Amino acid sequence: MTDDDDADLEAAVEEFLADAERAYDEYEQGYADADATLRLLRSHLDRLRSEVD
Repeated sequence: MTDDDDADLEAAVEEFLADAERAYDEYEQGYADADATLRLLRSHLDRLRSEVD
């Protein structure tokens, strides 16, 4: 892995964590139901997985 690859992976992980935290916060505040939150988290996981591959 090159330094650029490491930086890209780190950025993708940071973005995933921020998105996941936001989704969880919206659920906790009652803005989203559990199913919607899980779908959103799945889409974030899929995007992270595509960045890793």
